[in-house]
Amino acid sequence: MSIAVEQRLKNLSNPSSIMLGRVSDSWPVVLPYDVSLKVSLADFQQISSLNPESRLELTAQGDLIVMPPESSWSGHRNAKISQYLGMWADQHGGYEFGSSAGFILPDGSCRSPDASWISSDRWNALSAEDKSGFARICPDFVVELRSPSDSLPDLEAKMEKYMANGASLGWLIDPLSKTATVYRAGRAPESLVGPQHLSGENVLAGFALNLASIFKEPD
Repeated sequence: MSIAVEQRLKNLSNPSSIMLGRVSDSWPVVLPYDVSLKVSLADFQQISSLNPESRLELTAQGDLIVMPPESSWSGHRNAKISQYLGMWADQHGGYEFGSSAGFILPDGSCRSPDASWISSDRWNALSAEDKSGFARICPDFVVELRSPSDSLPDLEAKMEKYMANGASLGWLIDPLSKTATVYRAGRAPESLVGPQHLSGENVLAGFALNLASIFKEPD
């Protein structure tokens, strides 16, 4: 299988484009799942700025990840989670982020959780430079919501990376199997089958996500 995406990149193989400083026209690029494209963090930031409509991530090893657009219902579920998290943050503080926000983690990767939250103390401690573009910080709390196109092992590995880079609490929610896995700093993941809700515990005190609306199938 492959993912067809449109990328507006500088045509570095064309000297005239370099001399004129032009950005080449968009063209379709097909990236097979089993082919790795290596880029630097600086190149990734440039590629991302030229492709704001694309869902891109970068691993610590420099692998460019192009993710397909999420399904409409997955987008609805993501919006619900961000809505509930935002309502909690409005009352309790900190900064919530949606699925389009990218973060440069300590290991050099750039990741975009489906939802995340950072405490006011940690966010305000960042310099203006570290806050600009992709903020150089790992969120305190992260959520990954599995969509039909997502590989579960890939999401599990991604959650482990968040925890290794400083996250305190994480949820991997899988509506396909009606399960959730809770990740806590310094502890083994806890898998829950058919949970009714998830607690923010001591990281997001008082926050609870009712999973009925998240597990709900389209009418």
